[in-house]
Amino acid sequence: MSKLIVITRDGEENILNGKAGTSLLEIIQDAGIDDLMALCGGCCSCATCHVYVDDAWLAAVGDGNEDEVSLLEDSEHHQKGSRLACQINMTAELDGLRVMVAPEE
Repeated sequence: MSKLIVITRDGEENILNGKAGTSLLEIIQDAGIDDLMALCGGCCSCATCHVYVDDAWLAAVGDGNEDEVSLLEDSEHHQKGSRLACQINMTAELDGLRVMVAPEE
């Protein structure tokens, strides 16, 4: 299990454990954090699981695919580190990853 640190919209820091291969969206939802609507069910078509990856983790997480980038560019809250939680899978290399839930659209 790898550690995932999630900052909710109200500023609460949550330390979660995630199994390799599981999306951040699934880890966050399984922990009972309801800040991410995930209207599309995690298939990269709605951007309602928008998170900000901490600057220290940007290189490790990498860039999103073309569909993800397009969805995020349309968000009024798009900024450096914007990613969709459904498109990042937990790995051992991401142990300690820190993300913040983006404001709701």
